[in-house]
Parts: sequence; C-alpha cells; structure tokens
Amino acid sequence: MRCLLDACVLYPTIVREVLTGVAAEGAFTPLWSPRILEEWRRAALRHGEDDRVTITLLEDRFRGASVDVPEEAVADLSLPDNNDRHVLAAAIAGRADAIITFNLKDFPGRTLARYGVQPLHPDAFLWSLHGEAPEQVARVIHDTHARAEAAYGQPYPLRKMLKRSHLPRMGKLLG
Repeated sequence: MRCLLDACVLYPTIVREVLTGVAAEGAFTPLWSPRILEEWRRAALRHGEDDRVTITLLEDRFRGASVDVPEEAVADLSLPDNNDRHVLAAAIAGRADAIITFNLKDFPGRTLARYGVQPLHPDAFLWSLHGEAPEQVARVIHDTHARAEAAYGQPYPLRKMLKRSHLPRMGKLLG
C-alpha cells in the first residue's frame, strides 16, 4: 500500500516515528512532497525546533518517497481548503492508495475516491495495520515509547502518550 503522509502526521514526533517505523518494517510505502516536508519544517520552527536534520535523515531512509507535483496538477483540484490541494496532487502523482491525515474534513472521501485515494486517520490506519501485522506495529510503538520516555527523562504511560498523540484506539489496544 502506498500512503501519502500529510504534514500534520509528520509533526509532531510521536506519530511520525510510529508511522515511519511501521513503514520501515515494510507495512506500507510512505510518500510526501517537498512542499509537505517544508510545511513540517515550518510547524517545527513555530515550536522552537528545527527539524532539517530529521527531514534529511528521513529522506535518506526512504529514498523515492518524495513526489514531484506539477503546479498545474494542483490548480485543477478542488478541496474544502485550497491549501490542501497540493496534498491530493502529490497523492495522485505518487499513485497513493491513501492520504494519512488528522484533517479528514479537508479531504472528503467522495472527492478523493474519484482519484482512487482514500483519506485515513492515523489511528484507524495503524489499527488496520495492527490487524495485519500485530507484532510489527506493537514493536514499533513500544520502541517509540521507550525513546520518548528516555527523552522525557521519566516514565510516561504508553496509553497516555498515544492518547496525547491522537492515537486513542492504539492506546487502548496496547496501553
């Protein structure tokens, strides 16, 4: 399955680490555009972080994930938020099966279906992947949790971490 990752799931860190960790396990092929990565970088900068190194490492880890989007392809699309047209254009250009996003209202299923693309919330997406490969998904989530606790410097309950990361179903399942 080829999935375009919207900027809102690349920043903040926990969701990105879980999704890219599961992708590294071979559960799906991640896609993004240079514009999506730039949106991620701007979001990180607003929070006092500069993720340029992380972005570079991610691009190296997933060579071929970046999709070039011709501007004319963006102009021909219609979505509730015109600023999201480039996300759909990238999904189409990358032959994505789904767009993984928290902003489902901005990606109406009927509109995306015309292009063979499905909008998916990351919690629902991970739930589905867990059904197919429970050990892989659980291992990635537990590894991400361990790294978060180490960075936080104290215990941080898994369920709480996943809930704060807008992954409540995965939190109930694994926490």
